[in-house]
Amino acid sequence: MFSLVIPLFNEEDNIQPLLQEIKTYLQAYNVYEIVLVDDCSTDNTKKILSKINDKKIKIIRNKKNKGQSFSVSEGVKNSSYEIVVTLDGDGQNDPRDIAKLLNIFVNNVEIKLVGGLRTKRKDNLIKILSSKIANNIRSFILNDNCKDTGCSLKVFSKQIFMDFPYFDGIHRFLPALFSGYGHKTFFVEVNHRYRKYGYSKYGTMNRLFKGIKDIIIVRKIIKKYKNSG
Repeated sequence: MFSLVIPLFNEEDNIQPLLQEIKTYLQAYNVYEIVLVDDCSTDNTKKILSKINDKKIKIIRNKKNKGQSFSVSEGVKNSSYEIVVTLDGDGQNDPRDIAKLLNIFVNNVEIKLVGGLRTKRKDNLIKILSSKIANNIRSFILNDNCKDTGCSLKVFSKQIFMDFPYFDGIHRFLPALFSGYGHKTFFVEVNHRYRKYGYSKYGTMNRLFKGIKDIIIVRKIIKKYKNSG
């Protein structure tokens, strides 16, 4: 039993193909749900979601555009199961990898987060370089042993996630937070695909500089947790 949380913002052309892939590659799983979080899209995303009639699919709509972290958090809060899987809505994460991460998670009780590593990223050079710089800075300061914290494909414990104080950017620091709270994490290579439809909604350089600021926030959160213990 698990909940698959997918944030969406202007992904009208990606929704149906992605859902079809998910259903195809998760046929072996009888009990799961898909939580789609529409971050106040301005295209036909809302219209497409309104036509979905599937008991496995739960739809949440943000009243305002609040960003990916808020959407992921809302999806997790409204999920039904303890095991949570997160996946991007742009189709670049490969749904075939979900089973790989799930198998590691459920067969290793001491592991509380399994994250994907995009070793062969299908993005433009600027995005790849800015991400690499941010990852190196983050990994050096937070020592989270994760080379690709930005990969949205993750499996983790809902209960532990709910213990973290929310901040805008939290979805990119889950490995550091889980590790900082004393939980074991594990990372495995996953496939990464070119975006077929639409375009990235997040600025690369802005995200780089914001990420550095978020590192300070994460360090304070972890320090406060350890001091309280």
